[in-house]
Amino acid sequence: MSKILSWTKRLFKFSVKAALAGLLALVLINLWIIGSNKKYLYDSVKDIPANDVGLVLGTSKRVSSGNKNLYFTYRIKAAQQLFKAGKIKHILVSGDNRFHNYNEPRDLYQALVAAGVPESCITMDYAGFRTLDSVVRSKEVFQQDKITVISQEFHNYRAALVGRHYGIDVIAFNAKAPKRFDKPIYREYLARPKAMLDLYIFRTAPKFLGKKEPIFVCEVRENE
Repeated sequence: MSKILSWTKRLFKFSVKAALAGLLALVLINLWIIGSNKKYLYDSVKDIPANDVGLVLGTSKRVSSGNKNLYFTYRIKAAQQLFKAGKIKHILVSGDNRFHNYNEPRDLYQALVAAGVPESCITMDYAGFRTLDSVVRSKEVFQQDKITVISQEFHNYRAALVGRHYGIDVIAFNAKAPKRFDKPIYREYLARPKAMLDLYIFRTAPKFLGKKEPIFVCEVRENE
């Protein structure tokens, strides 16, 4: 019995130490990703440099309750503001389209058109299943070496990390975020370490690449 208790105590101590080490690693990775990519993120439309193409990262139009998803709403508003200010000339909307009744790129496209962005200045990427896919495909499929990512700040750190790793000159605009600390933010603390594993250990590639589809930036007249 004493041997069993002894082994139990050792196992418990090991488990506690392993958990603490994992938590410390989680915190340090998050701090490193935020600190090393913060310089690429902008809050002001006035201050952000201009790029030809902005990449809006996909999210659902509505939450599970059926209410509007403010993350979606604010990303549309941010993209519309950048476009109107001439900070981007074309918008690439990228998201999940794996189910018949769930189509993030289409919803983003329709919302941007409703916000006054010309249809000819929007391209849809139907294979942006993850942030990694969306960012990498912007270069490999849509032929963009420079891009402005549009999402909330907590998400943009990871997008910038992925883009810079793949040699893309990424900057990001921080769309407004809902005034709450909810699931997407909690999830991001785990998504960042996973991104590090994808980039440096597993060398994860996008699920789909396909043929190249270069974006030709449209010229919009003042009265459009």
